[in-house]
Parts: sequence; C-alpha cells; structure tokens
Amino acid sequence: MSLFRPSARPFAQIVVPARVIGPARVVVLAWVMVLVWVGGPAGLSAQVTTPAAVESLEFPTLEFRRPEAELYRVEPGVEVFFLEDHSLPLVSVFARFRGGPSYFSREEHGATTAVPILLRSGGTVDLSPDEVDEILEFYAAETSFGGGGPSSFSSFNTLTRYLDEVLEIWGSLLRDPAFDSARVEVWRGQQLDRVSRLSDIPGQLAISKFNNLMFGDHPVGWELRPEDLDPEDLAPDVLHRVHRRIFCWGNLTLGVTGDVTWNDMRPKLERMLDGWPRCDGNLEAPAPPTFSVEPGVYIVPRELDQSTIIIGKPSDVHLADNEDYYAALIGNSVLGGSGLTSRLARRVRNEEGLAYAVGVVWTTPQRSRGIIAATTQTKSESTVEVIRLIAEALGEAAEVPLDDEEVRDAVDRIANGFVFNFETPAQIVFRQMLNRTQNLPLDWLERFLAGIQRVTPTHVHKVLRETLPPNGLDDMVILIVGDPDRFDPGLEDLGPVRFLEDGPAEPRP
Repeated sequence: MSLFRPSARPFAQIVVPARVIGPARVVVLAWVMVLVWVGGPAGLSAQVTTPAAVESLEFPTLEFRRPEAELYRVEPGVEVFFLEDHSLPLVSVFARFRGGPSYFSREEHGATTAVPILLRSGGTVDLSPDEVDEILEFYAAETSFGGGGPSSFSSFNTLTRYLDEVLEIWGSLLRDPAFDSARVEVWRGQQLDRVSRLSDIPGQLAISKFNNLMFGDHPVGWELRPEDLDPEDLAPDVLHRVHRRIFCWGNLTLGVTGDVTWNDMRPKLERMLDGWPRCDGNLEAPAPPTFSVEPGVYIVPRELDQSTIIIGKPSDVHLADNEDYYAALIGNSVLGGSGLTSRLARRVRNEEGLAYAVGVVWTTPQRSRGIIAATTQTKSESTVEVIRLIAEALGEAAEVPLDDEEVRDAVDRIANGFVFNFETPAQIVFRQMLNRTQNLPLDWLERFLAGIQRVTPTHVHKVLRETLPPNGLDDMVILIVGDPDRFDPGLEDLGPVRFLEDGPAEPRP
C-alpha cells in the first residue's frame, strides 16, 4: 500500500512500532513529521495543471478488440459456440431451438406456449418433479426455460465440479420430459388467472389490443385466450407432439462458457446428445402478416383516470446490413428511444407536462413488415391534446431534416454503448448464438457498429419521410384505453372512431 496519498495528511501513513522508539528517536521522528507536513503542500503545488496542459496531453488511439467464441460442431451435427473463461469455477450452457408458437396453428397455441415452461416443472421419464427440484437444489444449479415467437431456449449455470451431474439432468429435461399432469394443471390455472386479469392492467391491455388490430389472426399478434387452455389442448399426447417437433437436435444450437476446456467439454456434450431423435417433420415459417386494419381511432372503454395511448402504423424497414436499417435505428432514438432527451419526451413531458414518459417502438423484422408506434399515458382530460402533440412531432420529423447534432448524439449513444454487448463471456456467447439462429453473418456486430457510424442526417430524413405521414396522423392506428366520457374535445377530428371490446370493432354511435 502506498504511504502517500494527496487526499490525506502526508505523515498519516507512517507507522513505527512503539517498542523500537527511544526518547531521542521520538524527537527526530517529530522533526521528520513536521518537515513532511510543511514540505508536502509546497511539493504538491508544483503539480498544479492548467486547461492548456490537459488539452496538450497525447494518448494512443483506443482500439477495442472484442473476444469471440469459437464455433465447433459435435455429433450428431450440432453447432456449439464455446468461450473458455477461468475467472470463476463456473460453467454456463445455453440451448436455443428453432421453433415456437409462430410455427404452429392457433389450435396448438396453448401447448406451444406451455411446453418450454413445463420442461422444467414437469419432471422426466425417470425423475418426478420433486426429485428434479431436489437434485438441482443440491447442486445449486440455476436453470432457465422459455420460448416465444419463432424460438425456444434454455440454459443452466453450475459449479465446474458439478458439471457432469447437472448437464445430465438438464439434457434429460430437454430430451425426455414427463409433463406431470399435476404440474400441467398448476400451469393452466396460473395462465387462466393471468388472462382473466389482463383487462385490469391498462398497459398490457393496450399492447394486446393494438397487436391484435395490427396483425389480425397472425402468430405475431396471438395471445393466450381461455379457449387455448382447455384440458384437451394440454393433453399429454398434444404436449409430446409439440415437443418432438421443437426439441430435437436438428433445431438445436448450443453455447458454452466458463471454467472448462473444449477438449473436456466436447465428450460431455456428445454423451448428452447421444440418442436424441431427429426432428419430427420440418417447421414451416408462417406467411407474413397482411396489416389489413383500417386507420382511425380505436377505444377500449375503461373507467380510468388515465388514458393509455398507442399511435402506430406499418413500416417497410427490415433488419439488414443496409442504409435504411441503420438510419431507422437513429431515427427511433431521436424520436423516442432515447428516453427523456428524445423529441417526443421534450414536447409532451418537458414543455407541456402532460405525461411522465413517451416512447417509440420501431420493429424491423427480417422478412416481413414491422411497425412504428409511439406510446404514452396521460390524464383522461388531455388525451386528445397529447395525441395531437405526438402527431405534430412525428409530422415535423417527416418534413424537416434532423439537426446534425441530434443525429450525431444518437450515433454516439449507440456506438458508445456498443462495448456493453461484451460485458460477460455468457453475453458474448448468447449474442453469437442469436445471430446464428437469425441467419445473420458471424461478424454482424462489427457490421452493425460500422453501419451506425456511417449514418448521416440525410439518411435519417429519407427513412422518416418514407415512413411517417406529413401530418403525423394519416394511415395511423390510434388505440386508447380509457374513459371516453372524460376525453377532451376533438376526438372525432382524429379519424373514424370505433369501440373495441371482446368482439370486432364497432363504429361509434
């Protein structure tokens, strides 16, 4: 430890055992301490710097070299992203499967939603649910299971010395689930309760209704309904049929990171995969959504003090290594994706004080149209005013090019945050797995950063002009969850008004 710190008294760190100090030495030591105390500040004054001195400092250019996982292949033909890391005696293993609710019919939606969760809670053909719980608790293993849209996934984290045991039981959960009937019924009851409470949560209700309006009867807009959760929809034969089509090695990508070498890990993975069946048929991706909803105002009436508002429309920007995609990300950040510094937040919150938060969501699927939507909540009596303020801000962005500084700040925000994609080895492996399963190139993150840094105000204005209407309202779907009897005047001027309940939209009388 250093004996001198400018923030403390210079002699404060001098420690001399009392037993070695005689009377004469005490006098000498006292003079030394006085000299250090008096001389310290004078010596420090020579280190005072000026702004010019600071500005003249030169440093080598920072170069960020991101770590990469190695890509291997194990029998029977499964790709594995592997990144060795011996900083802690832990190992994490990830599995990502192609296949989820998007690839199945509406009649199977309940089963495809249930299967990934019930893999963990439903036991295996050899172990009851309680036995699985006891084993994983004994080894202090953390597991996760989930799915949605086009994919399903799972992972575990364990101490290195328990890797063999945890890998074995994790593989059994994925490969040989039992779907215990009692655990299935528990899950069914939980989902029925959640569905019944959806209408009591305005934010979730608004998102659900908006997605249903935009995507119609398409997997992107599906949500669980009570009729998806009938006992026959979750029968063992249905669950096993869905499981065989998703959780097979042909759909699987693996990732491993932690305190293990590849030479040690490879045979362990091959033992786990030994005997896994081939996929039971090919999964066909659904056709793209058609977006047949008519623009206008859609009201979900609820006696609330606040209105939840979503204003959106389809977008033709796709996830791709091209100018429009990167410009759309910057446009989204400027409009509402950057929080309190965004245009919509400044207009609605900072200048008018009519909402706590305003955001923008701009989805960019690879093979279909996405949506751009602004969301907020405000008191019932300012509902129409807030919609007009948002429309004005969107219209201005479509008509007037963004400032150079505005665009540069957004570029810097995204570029400077790029390093947070690589905070942990697990994050690195997971991202590379995700890119692979989305058919993105392995160097996608480098392309992404370079593409963001090339964006100019001209690029952003082009995308905003092509996506947003000049008045901010044409072609827009405006969804409001709130009390129409308390709205401020002018709602009918925003477009045709319809009421939404559990059935189709009804025109306003």
